[in-house]
Amino acid sequence: MLAKILSFGLNGITGYPVQIELDINNGLPGYDVVGLADTAIKESKSRVKAAIKNSAFNYPINKVIINLAPADTKKEGSMYDLPIALGILAAEDIIPNKSLSGYIILGELSLDGEIRKLNGILPMLISAKQMGYTKFIIPKENAVEASFIDKLEVFPVETLKQVVSFLKGEINIEKLSNKSYEDVLKEHNYKHDFAYVKGQVSAKRAMEIAAAGGHNILLIGPPGAGKTMLAKCFPSILPDMTFEESLEVTKIHSVAGLLDTNRGIVVERPFRSPHHTATLIALTGGGQKAKPGEISLAHNGVLFLDEMPEYARNTIETLRQPMEDGYITVARNALTVQYPANFILVASMNPCPCGYYGSTTHECKCTPSAIHKYLSKISGPLLDRIDLHIEVDSINYDDLSGGELEEPSCEIKKRVNKAREIQLERFKDSGIYSNAKMNEKEFKKYCALNKECNNILELAFKKMNLSARAYNRILKVARTIADLDGKENIEKQHILEAIQYRSLDKKYSV
Repeated sequence: MLAKILSFGLNGITGYPVQIELDINNGLPGYDVVGLADTAIKESKSRVKAAIKNSAFNYPINKVIINLAPADTKKEGSMYDLPIALGILAAEDIIPNKSLSGYIILGELSLDGEIRKLNGILPMLISAKQMGYTKFIIPKENAVEASFIDKLEVFPVETLKQVVSFLKGEINIEKLSNKSYEDVLKEHNYKHDFAYVKGQVSAKRAMEIAAAGGHNILLIGPPGAGKTMLAKCFPSILPDMTFEESLEVTKIHSVAGLLDTNRGIVVERPFRSPHHTATLIALTGGGQKAKPGEISLAHNGVLFLDEMPEYARNTIETLRQPMEDGYITVARNALTVQYPANFILVASMNPCPCGYYGSTTHECKCTPSAIHKYLSKISGPLLDRIDLHIEVDSINYDDLSGGELEEPSCEIKKRVNKAREIQLERFKDSGIYSNAKMNEKEFKKYCALNKECNNILELAFKKMNLSARAYNRILKVARTIADLDGKENIEKQHILEAIQYRSLDKKYSV
């Protein structure tokens, strides 16, 4: 007898429907899976057989043939265990075939019939909803994750036996109720706060500008100056994620298996800090299953590269394209996947190998050639894509010993939010959300200069030997400073401050 069950597959963070056709015929006992199934699916034979028997049902002793359609698309994962088991039971008339109609069914089975959680449930539900599907049977451990998607009928289940009883109409499973993103957002608090960062007035100002305009930033200073602490505090002054942004981040983390099942959604802007030994694949994504890498896991958040020159040059050079485009394409033999990668880069570095070049308190022991070699690890094109280069000074004792707290992140965040509101109004209906992402059309319109500002920028351009990209970055930063100042046009003081944040182009010429 033939049974058909609808399930879903995953390509990157986009789901697609998979029709599972199951036929049981007379003949020698067997279990064949066709339709480009991976090893995990082929191994479902043992899990499904044991789960059916241990749930007190009879497993057929005939030939079982399973087809996963579309047959020309590679299927991966253990998510098809539950629909395959239900298909076998439907083909054996243990459950009515018509009861499976209309449901998207997903779940991995344990040997005793328990249904285990899956990675990637959220993107599959979102894709299915966009295609018009509304009824789902999913593992109970994925229930919180699914509860943030409205207008769906989601039935969370724990065991195979429970699902069979539900489909036969013997028991009722309560439909999943929706959760409010706003309520979860109110409960969130950041671990790090600028109130506890002593001194570093100029660095804090630069980070406020970076947060207000979505700009990339490079912190340069001696060891122990507080570069890492500043970077960790940075997410606390970024605007809260919208529900749409949160869903985008959650989809990526769900696929990567990093989602907290108790919370079910990512509320805090991601802060990813890969070690300098991270491989190219770890950073960009890939591997056998083309999983998202660190730059995609940092989507809508912060990618922090501590001691940037210590990273392999070919690794950090891969940042150039996603920093411009906001996405990365991972191409492998079996498939090509595009992941979003719209992050703010926060990088740190020492001014030289020993860390004390230019220090007033320590003597630098590096030779000029060693300093040049160290700085040359960061290419000019990559440096051009970093909007603000900030020198972080050492902290003196008086700053550290002071008992009063500094300005808290919540106060800085208010100014950042006000500047972002100006930008959202400016770029409404254009798909642009911050000054850093302005294209040429918006750039010409909103970064126009008067004669005095133009003369200042021309002088800086020639004296500092800036590139065309650095010129654009200065104007975008100046636009953000003007927004923080509440000014409609870019003025002299805004240009001067923006140029100040590019002074390292000359001082640390690479």
